[in-house]
Amino acid sequence: MGIRRLGVNIDHVATLRQARRSAYPDPVLAAMLAEQAGAAQITCHIRGDRRHVNERDIRLLREVVTTQLNVEHAATEEMISLMEQLRPHRVTLVPERPDEVTTEGGLNLLTNAEAVRAAARRLSAAGVRVSLFIDPDPAQVAAVVDPSFIGGLGVDMIELNTARYAEGHIDDLSRLAHACAQAKGLGVEVAAGHGLTHLNLAALVKAVPDIIEYNIGHSIVSRAVFVGLDAAVRDLIRIIQA
Repeated sequence: MGIRRLGVNIDHVATLRQARRSAYPDPVLAAMLAEQAGAAQITCHIRGDRRHVNERDIRLLREVVTTQLNVEHAATEEMISLMEQLRPHRVTLVPERPDEVTTEGGLNLLTNAEAVRAAARRLSAAGVRVSLFIDPDPAQVAAVVDPSFIGGLGVDMIELNTARYAEGHIDDLSRLAHACAQAKGLGVEVAAGHGLTHLNLAALVKAVPDIIEYNIGHSIVSRAVFVGLDAAVRDLIRIIQA
């Protein structure tokens, strides 16, 4: 097991900016502060409606991020073409509905495998590493670790959806542990994210110690209102590295 790392999602700094269509707060500055606090990755999600992060943000983030930049997006032609131009360090493919408040679940690789494979193939050809956001379901994990995904497509990581656990379903820890073990056995790194906070993170780290990366955003930005961004980031790093 390697050193666990924190990916700080700066989407909701951009959400505050877009609420007033102003120039502040700047998510790029937030990314720089998060890295200074110890974040090992900056994550953002660019959506079709540009409700928070936009092309300008990603271009600047690609220039200033000194760790790695992970961009979440749907497997659409618009987004794949954009990432071929901007070439972040990593892309995490996620499902997306125009009217959803936040991501509502993982990719369904049993019904959308070809579209995801095509997206992964193009991103990998552009030099971008690929992660897939999936639910901790044995069938979905099995689909990822099938050679048709791992072989030559640049998919080297899955991110497990922790929404159900974060909503209070403690029994989901066993599902997450099983999914992590499935992937780890075939050399695929495992990340986790969605709804994680400084209150529920420690139990997940303890129950599933082989998760290597945690992507957390909304709770960091929310808590930063009260304790500051530096403290909000450092507190989570202490938890995941304990």
